[in-house]
Amino acid sequence: METELSTVAPSRPRIIQGGMGIGVSNWRLANAVSRFGQLGVISGTVIDTVLVRRLQDGDPGGHMRRALEHFPIPGVADEILRRYFLPEGREAGQSYHLLPMYKQVVSTARQRVTVAAAFVETWLAREGHDNPVGMNLLTKVQMPNLPTLYGAMLAGVATVIMGAGIPREIPGALDALATHSKATMKFDVEGLSRDETQWLSFDPAELWPEGTPPSAPLRRPDFYPVVSAVSLAATLARKSTGRVDGFVVEGPTAGGHNAPPRGAMQLDELGQPIYGERDVVDLAKMQELGLPFWIAGGVGTPERLCAAMEAGAAGIQVGTMFAFCDESGLDPEVKADVLRGVADGTAYVRTDPRASPTGYPFKLVQLQKHNALGEKRERICDLGYLREAVKRDDGRIIYRCAAEPIDTYVKKGGTVADTDGRKCLCNGLLADIGLAQERDNVAEAPLVTSGDDIASLAKLAKDGRYSAADVLEWLGSGVPAQV
Repeated sequence: METELSTVAPSRPRIIQGGMGIGVSNWRLANAVSRFGQLGVISGTVIDTVLVRRLQDGDPGGHMRRALEHFPIPGVADEILRRYFLPEGREAGQSYHLLPMYKQVVSTARQRVTVAAAFVETWLAREGHDNPVGMNLLTKVQMPNLPTLYGAMLAGVATVIMGAGIPREIPGALDALATHSKATMKFDVEGLSRDETQWLSFDPAELWPEGTPPSAPLRRPDFYPVVSAVSLAATLARKSTGRVDGFVVEGPTAGGHNAPPRGAMQLDELGQPIYGERDVVDLAKMQELGLPFWIAGGVGTPERLCAAMEAGAAGIQVGTMFAFCDESGLDPEVKADVLRGVADGTAYVRTDPRASPTGYPFKLVQLQKHNALGEKRERICDLGYLREAVKRDDGRIIYRCAAEPIDTYVKKGGTVADTDGRKCLCNGLLADIGLAQERDNVAEAPLVTSGDDIASLAKLAKDGRYSAADVLEWLGSGVPAQV
């Protein structure tokens, strides 16, 4: 079967490969999709920890070191390798060395690791072809986002996609970072008075020798926020701090974090949020905004790609079908477990309203093997990407996570009720990609997410595996030739 999707990237892709974190949408997957002429997307979430763990595992294939050789800020690559690279990898049972957790202000050295990690992933995704590559970030993971964006821009990222929040200030930050200028954004802190604002800031000049970044500007990437309502899209189009170039319109069947239902939260018999007519986006009204949009969530079929374009969309964003293909970052054993579960009908997806410390509903693949491992999961917060900032009565800002030990969370002013059912997504999702932390010779258990249409994997994985090219060929099989 010949696909009708050209290997030359069009001005607007028909297919955006979903930016699945942590590390599922890795550089290999994005590179493969972009080579095929569609928009390959890397996940920038927790990318700094991903880099240093790959280095501690010996950097198989030398890819991290190859990309670091091209990092433009002098001395940074050598310092990162000195601190984290283990030529023989970790010893059996050895724990990964952790980066300092992010807070409102961190050291320049900490910022450099994040910038370099985003550069490495983007550079590798772009290696060997001239087609655009995108990056996906979570608005909710505020503190590392500005240095992550700068690192990706140093490597030539073409598009930035952001969901899990309202990224109104990101367009202005992209404008500033494109000229190596200081970027700022409001910092979400619980307990601030009505007239008080806290800020996150990142100044690229502080990373360069003598505080002098290059004079040549960087490419300002296109910006596509992820929205679940026309009203949010309209607000972002009108009131963002800079240019919005398009939207990803995501429904509640998409994997990872979902927007909560509009109105009061009601649960079905499996304890899942119930979505209704109010959660359906009016695509005709999306067209009236005059910006391109891509539909996401349960649309990964040739028929739905055609239907999306007939409804006025530029195309679709597809995650689940790419998540389990050969090039994705999921650990091969995790992929095999899920694909076997799909084949024998034992794998399904549950939207858990409590799992994520963010408070957003989060989808989890249900498999007996993974569920059993997960029962041994200890409450912990040693990575801190989903911590929330809280201003204490004495004026200090502290950080807490609803997935940390309950006593610790309550001592920081949280409630026991807020901890119910919460899971450490940071550690669980790193385990999905073969970077599980080991504590006392016990490895962190996987915590696999997927879209609701997980059963559709059976259409391609007839021999237990398939490639990104197979996905693109199948999706394009019913699409008229591009012009």
